[in-house]
Amino acid sequence: MKHVARRSRVVVWCVAALSVVPALVSSQGARRDVRASFEGIWNSATATPLERPRQLKDKPFFTADEAAEWERQVAQSNEERPPQPGAKNTGTYNTFYREFGTRTVRTLRTSIVTDPPDGRIPPLTPAAAEIKRRRAEAQKHPASAEETGLQDQCLAFATAGPPMLPYSYNSNYQIVQTRDAVVVHVEMIHDARIIHMDGRAHLSPDIRRWMGDSIGRWEGRTLVVDTTNFNDAGGIYGDAGGNFAWDRNLHLVERFSLLDADTLLYQFEIDDPTAFTQPWKGELTMARSAGRIYEYACHEANYSLVNMLRGYRASEREPGGQPPRNQP
Repeated sequence: MKHVARRSRVVVWCVAALSVVPALVSSQGARRDVRASFEGIWNSATATPLERPRQLKDKPFFTADEAAEWERQVAQSNEERPPQPGAKNTGTYNTFYREFGTRTVRTLRTSIVTDPPDGRIPPLTPAAAEIKRRRAEAQKHPASAEETGLQDQCLAFATAGPPMLPYSYNSNYQIVQTRDAVVVHVEMIHDARIIHMDGRAHLSPDIRRWMGDSIGRWEGRTLVVDTTNFNDAGGIYGDAGGNFAWDRNLHLVERFSLLDADTLLYQFEIDDPTAFTQPWKGELTMARSAGRIYEYACHEANYSLVNMLRGYRASEREPGGQPPRNQP
């Protein structure tokens, strides 16, 4: 009888254990299901402006007809213009090389900025405004390569961010997901941001990066990314590249989610009390792309930056030219 009882207990234990297995499998499957796949290449080019135009002050959303009309106006404004007689500026790329974006964001918002309610980036603090003024002034007549800004040095671009904002061309991203990380490869210049998903803490405050330190987690099917540890190398207003950080206090939260299989909703929240008078938020949609990302070589390792500085010095020698700022 003892042997029978023991066998009975073993059978009961095995049945109980087996009954748990489907639940575990189902639970694991559910966890896999909520982790949406963002793998692929995404394009953020859009006709929607970063800030809401003044004429749309109290209008956060377009109707479908209004969006179509706005797209028509944007396309018209981006048409190639003939050179103006007597123009001295050498100009830049023509529209063949541009990718301005022809459609508004899928959510039909009238601006990428969603908060404050007026769709405008909040004012800078007085200290940040002074930094912006000094950096903008330095870039008019840079005394050295370091004063040309991160973009002219081909070191960082606004599309890399974060936040990741569209530009007039090369607004493409390749997202690769693994068990412990999500990698965002940015087409413009060369950046690859690693978002750690293994539960680690942020880096020591002594370690600072242009794109910060990104830690991710899942909230349902939404990837939430918390980024800190920015350095103070620049800001989009005074540097024409890099991120929005004016100092080391920027805290950024991003959310990635799918509206459908081919539309990525990208949302971000910026909190930097040293730079802005209040926190602000934004969102845009990215379209899945079937193309490939090719190398964007910029002008690294050639003579463009040297020649830019030569041009500045030559302009200063012209009658009425502004002398270098580092001379009395």
